[in-house]
Amino acid sequence: MSNPPIILGIESSCDDTSAAILQGQKILSNIVANQELHTQYGGVVPELASRAHQQNIIPVVDAAIKKANIKKEDITAIAFTKGPGLLGSLLVGSSFSKSFAMGMDIPLIAVNHMQGHILSHFIDEGESMPKFPFLCLTVSGGHTQIVQVESPNKMNVIGTTIDDAAGEAFDKSAKLLGLPYPGGPIIDKHAKTGDIHAFEFGKPKIKELDFSFSGLKTSIFYKIQNNMQKNPKFIDENLADLCASIQHSIVSILLKKLEKAIKQTGIKQLAIAGGVSANSYLRSELKNLSETKGYKLYIPKFEYCTDNAAMIAIAGYFKYLDEDFADQSETPSARLSF
Repeated sequence: MSNPPIILGIESSCDDTSAAILQGQKILSNIVANQELHTQYGGVVPELASRAHQQNIIPVVDAAIKKANIKKEDITAIAFTKGPGLLGSLLVGSSFSKSFAMGMDIPLIAVNHMQGHILSHFIDEGESMPKFPFLCLTVSGGHTQIVQVESPNKMNVIGTTIDDAAGEAFDKSAKLLGLPYPGGPIIDKHAKTGDIHAFEFGKPKIKELDFSFSGLKTSIFYKIQNNMQKNPKFIDENLADLCASIQHSIVSILLKKLEKAIKQTGIKQLAIAGGVSANSYLRSELKNLSETKGYKLYIPKFEYCTDNAAMIAIAGYFKYLDEDFADQSETPSARLSF
């Protein structure tokens, strides 16, 4: 049997520049360059992000190749994020990948960023992997979806947000509390010592399996504003309880819809993916749910929750097996759907 293909993955959908090398499903390297400069602006500035990608991409790829202990001539194919994401950032990754593929005369593979998050569960690190079909709750700063996964290349979104994403709800709530960006991990940290039932917020009434977080954000805003008018020290005196209550509200919305999806589909294999899947409360509540109801739960390592190129490389691996290649006319898409 011939050796497994060596895939170079490139991820540049937002503000992290990442390159990874996978041999088959085994990871050889996964390098991520973060962009700290956005913290001072309270969010990602697209123009600054794309400039930083231009500076980072060649050093990051070079580091990934060196850490994998291979030569660039050993690479079988290159996979890149086609979308969704910030167009300027995506253009840097796609332009590099197309040039590399042409220069090395190897196949080019275009990957959907959200499918990459889901397929990160199939990076072989000795852990058990989901069996098909399974449901994946995919939650990030820009997306909130329930995906029915039939195979590596057959996925169906059965629930999605009609307005804001769960990750955005975390970050906007953190901003209202005067916490720095990105706010999700900081809310998670403060919530550990807070009371999840200290404050009640409005709950969305959305039919079927879709999500909505705009009403919750509005409810949080008015709760804080009204209390601050009575007591200017309200946030300082109740920070842990506010964080715990906000986090509980967001996670409860996610889990209620997931339970509904389980009942509708009869699928009891569950997975989570995306940046918000790193949230400790979401993880513990999912574990409680799966243990209570007898579901099988798969949670990715923390390094595969946030944006990284290993997930793009593993998605590229499955596409390589299907000979699902792109050509030089391939262009990135900011709003790429499944």
